[in-house]
Amino acid sequence: MGGVLGRTQINLCLAFAFTVLAAGGLEAQGVLLPDASTPTPTPSATPASRLANISTRAFVQTGDDVMIGGFIVQGTEPKSVIIRAIGPELTQYGVPDVLADPTLDLYDGTGALIASNDSWLHTIIGGIITSDQVRDIRNSGHAPTDARESAIIADLPAGNYTAIVRGVNNTMGVALAEVYDLSPESNSILGNVSTRALVEIGDNVMIGGFIIHGFQPKRVILRAIGPELSQYGVPDVLPDPTLELHDRSGALIASNDDWQHTIIGGIITGDQVREIRSTGYAPRDPRESAIIADLPPGSYTGIVRGKNLITGVALVEVYDLDE
Repeated sequence: MGGVLGRTQINLCLAFAFTVLAAGGLEAQGVLLPDASTPTPTPSATPASRLANISTRAFVQTGDDVMIGGFIVQGTEPKSVIIRAIGPELTQYGVPDVLADPTLDLYDGTGALIASNDSWLHTIIGGIITSDQVRDIRNSGHAPTDARESAIIADLPAGNYTAIVRGVNNTMGVALAEVYDLSPESNSILGNVSTRALVEIGDNVMIGGFIIHGFQPKRVILRAIGPELSQYGVPDVLPDPTLELHDRSGALIASNDDWQHTIIGGIITGDQVREIRSTGYAPRDPRESAIIADLPPGSYTGIVRGKNLITGVALVEVYDLDE
């Protein structure tokens, strides 16, 4: 892989989707998605910068504690993407207790299963998958390096999508869920991305990454959500999530613990509470965390932990504030 989210010294954040949270309803898979009545802006054909690839590394368990990721496609043309569920490959980067055999399911905004995979070398025909994908996956440059890992290529119209990563036979372990943009020339974009997973301690905190491609800085808001999830029936939520933002070198460039109290340092030079409120993405619980950042092109990593080593289910998110 071009880089892996490994431990706290994060190098290159690859890509993945985190399930998108906006002020909307609860999807069947337990992911918050935007209200369909909210108009989706159409991006310009050649945006100055864009969210290209996105990813999350977390400990995948069973039941409500599988890894649930999502993303929004915005624009008028379909977006070609490859979605991957990576497990065994992580061992070469020193990640312990990896998910030995990850499976991948893709759902649309209605909650309908539209594609699935268990071993990228064996295409599962059904839904939007109408032919063998092995050659296309190889040609994409993003083929997994282990036959047990999963991948799906999809041409997706504008809308909300959810990916769920599980272990075969209810096995558990650390996995990486990713989305790569295969059609950067399209006038459609990957808009907002998020992942819901169980946040533990040590190597099993939740690590989310994203890449900004282009020539100009991109303004984003990152959020770590926990208590808010309980109103949607999510059990065992993380009561007090903290959030760190690291650059490609692994340097800590911003942090937050309670969005109503800005932590000055790194790239954060002034109080952000008013700005967070004005974005429309202010967390609903004061214990949740948020950071606004103007980021030059490059790769970035967000780490979500529980305050005082508390564990629980949380949601990590990135919203593009330029669109």
